[in-house]
Amino acid sequence: MRRLLHDSAHSSLEPEAGAAHHGYVKTATPRQRPFPAQAFRPLAEQALSRAAGAPLSLGNRVGLLIDARANFDAWLEAITSARHNILFGNYIFSDDVIGKQFISALAERARAGVRVCVLRDWMGCLGQSRARFWQPLRDAGGEVRTFNPFDPLSPFGWVNRDHRKLLTVDGEIGFVSGVCVSAAWLGDPARGRDPWRDTGVVLHGPAVADVERAFAETWATLGEPLPEPVAATTIRSAGDVALRVIATQPSSAGTYRIDQLIAALARERLWLTDAYFIGVAPYLSALTNASRDGVDVRLLVPGASDIPAVAAISRTGYRALLEAGIRIYEWKGSMLHAKTAVADDRWARVGSTNLNIASWLGNCEIDVAIENTAFVQQLADQYQDDLDHATEIVLSQHRARPLTKPPRHGLRGHGSAGRSAVGAMRMATTLSAALRNRRVLSDTETRPLLGGALLLLVVAVVAALWPQALAWPLGALAAWVGISLAVRWVGMRQHRRTVARSATCDTGESHDSAQRHVDP
Repeated sequence: MRRLLHDSAHSSLEPEAGAAHHGYVKTATPRQRPFPAQAFRPLAEQALSRAAGAPLSLGNRVGLLIDARANFDAWLEAITSARHNILFGNYIFSDDVIGKQFISALAERARAGVRVCVLRDWMGCLGQSRARFWQPLRDAGGEVRTFNPFDPLSPFGWVNRDHRKLLTVDGEIGFVSGVCVSAAWLGDPARGRDPWRDTGVVLHGPAVADVERAFAETWATLGEPLPEPVAATTIRSAGDVALRVIATQPSSAGTYRIDQLIAALARERLWLTDAYFIGVAPYLSALTNASRDGVDVRLLVPGASDIPAVAAISRTGYRALLEAGIRIYEWKGSMLHAKTAVADDRWARVGSTNLNIASWLGNCEIDVAIENTAFVQQLADQYQDDLDHATEIVLSQHRARPLTKPPRHGLRGHGSAGRSAVGAMRMATTLSAALRNRRVLSDTETRPLLGGALLLLVVAVVAALWPQALAWPLGALAAWVGISLAVRWVGMRQHRRTVARSATCDTGESHDSAQRHVDP
């Protein structure tokens, strides 16, 4: 039965007067007035701003863009109308009909004198587009920079990615989305594959400057910086929507902190959509505590994923969530790629961040956290429409299973390599939980546990009988890391000497100038 939500005059993310605190209720006396909910509002705003690392932006207008076609059409319309500058960043640019359409539109604007800056991620575009794909844009005067390409002197640096999907035009309109520049998002009707389900937003107002600033900060790490963007305070109000643009860097964890805080503050509903859900223990605890406290917590995830290993790991955690009362649904369409959240009647989030450790701590991400009742209701209505195309997962005697058999979609990633990755990642997750005694293992994890035990025993036997079989790979890895650290040390030392020489020369020139000034 669908839970009925009650309207309130104030944000439902704020405590009511007389709410329980640490297990007891403090009774008001004639000398002590109850703490009013209205007085808590500034504290709640302060907590959200500090957790996200993003101030509240007022006077904005926000539109909801559902699926790739709506996003692509809106992006292209904005690009073709550009007069001054285009800032475009995305994780994937594919060399296909959609990618070429965007390259053509961007090149046309660059030839017209518009400054076009494109930021692509090295790993996201690996195998998707090559140098010749970008050549028409570069020939037209556009600028393209690549985030974090593989560097042999930084063996593990490739882990951090720019996973953002953003676009701004002339500082007047901005977009934040989960959609990549690829025809895959439109599906393949000839093969019976539906379009991918994804969500984005279009922004007008002061928040556009925040999106520009997020792009500019990453752009500056790769070369000459952009001119300082227009201050948000100088942009005219475009509506009545309050929001935060949460642009995170690796290890900044702004979105993770605000997701935790919202899970703690939600009082009536918390509806989540995520493409690659692998919740960490603290966040799973926050969700289960909210559900046990009476919050309607729902999670919508893909039924068939383009990365099957992630879907398999997600399913290993279903039982604990279901037993806590959380309702889980699997999308029945081609691929669910949206990353959204709805909390009560006042707060929503749309963007690029997935509910997993890579997005929360390892990537550059961008999301829009919106505090507006009308928009929240619009996204909640879309969520309920999505559930009509999803299958609810229920507990059976032995394992969590869908109420109906999920369809087969033939997405990339299925096959022997995909199954091997599934087995390896499931085994790693199970062994970590078992060795650290982090949680009670479910019956479905007996096979990964046995597989992990046998694998470690084989490694022990090999180490005892043929130690060189393990020593050589470990030695090569140690040498690689050691050389990379030594080269970095040399580079830092040379940079320090260059700076010191430059400072000495400047001091000498200043002294000579002063001497010439005082000589008769």
